[in-house]
Amino acid sequence: MFNRSPRAVLALVLALPLVLAGCGGDEGGELAADAPLPTAVPAGAEIVFGDQNEQDQVLMRASGELGQMKAKVTYANFIGGPSILEAFRGDAIDLAVVADTPPIQAQAAGVDVPIIAARQERPFDYHLAIAPGANITTLRDLKGKKIAYGEGTGRQPYILRALKKAGLTKKDVTLVPLKAADFPDAIRNRQVDAAPLNEPHYTRYITEYRSRGGTGLPESETAGLATGLWYLYARREALRDPAKAAAIAEYVRHWVRAQAWVNKNPDAWIDAYVVKNQKLSPADGQAMIRSQGAFTFPKLDQALIARQQQTIDLLFEAGDLPKRLQAKEAIDTRFDPVIQEAAASVGASRTPDAGGGS
Repeated sequence: MFNRSPRAVLALVLALPLVLAGCGGDEGGELAADAPLPTAVPAGAEIVFGDQNEQDQVLMRASGELGQMKAKVTYANFIGGPSILEAFRGDAIDLAVVADTPPIQAQAAGVDVPIIAARQERPFDYHLAIAPGANITTLRDLKGKKIAYGEGTGRQPYILRALKKAGLTKKDVTLVPLKAADFPDAIRNRQVDAAPLNEPHYTRYITEYRSRGGTGLPESETAGLATGLWYLYARREALRDPAKAAAIAEYVRHWVRAQAWVNKNPDAWIDAYVVKNQKLSPADGQAMIRSQGAFTFPKLDQALIARQQQTIDLLFEAGDLPKRLQAKEAIDTRFDPVIQEAAASVGASRTPDAGGGS
């Protein structure tokens, strides 16, 4: 899947159900939503993972975790929750990794893709990039400016919190609706004055445009704008298939172990992903590691549900949701023991603030 455009990848992945139809779907009938997860991965089980920026596929290979899996994993690369949601709608992927907002978008659209695992990093997973000559040094300076706005992505509540923190409203700025994939070019081309970028896009922008006046707001300004939460979420129909459910549980186990591997092997991760895959420098990689902090794995409990509910309420109050949703309805707690076993096996923390999270 490497080196394909998102459009080409999506076209390919939407055809995958025709190829994979019937693979791993006949063992043991259909699983109920509250049935215990299967523990044995049958031969021939296959899942399709919706990746972003090729990050998870590189991680799973570099850490050695992918090679230990019994199930076959196919990766499709995307940028942003809306394109992943489109793939879920087409039954083209089984699970994906996203920030905290795409699961809300899916829930609002009536697409059943519950959260099955969470990763906490420092709550600066997005950075507010500023275009050359925009003259923005504080959040208050956003008044009257053009800001990239990505509905259905983690960038959406980020900007809403930024406006609220600055004492501004949507009416005080011009929100420019863009696809997540277009954010980096929009700030480079001065289509917008400010844009929330995640890694590695933010580091790449600062590296390339610092000499031309490209900047970003400091953490003292942007503190509290992001949750630092990233989720694995899975298609409900895949979770009803015993073979796929077992394979997804297996993936969760190895995904947690792989994320914990980054905490202990930052230089190896920088070399595999930042340098070799993203073509950035080791120094850029060190900046990314400092930005993310050590990964932890929050419990799928009432505390996490409450945090997700806060984001839902923010979107609803801004008029960006048709109704107030309930976070508890979109979290599958059956996977918590799987996460616990995996975290314990590598000494990873499940306490959010242990890794500098919010």
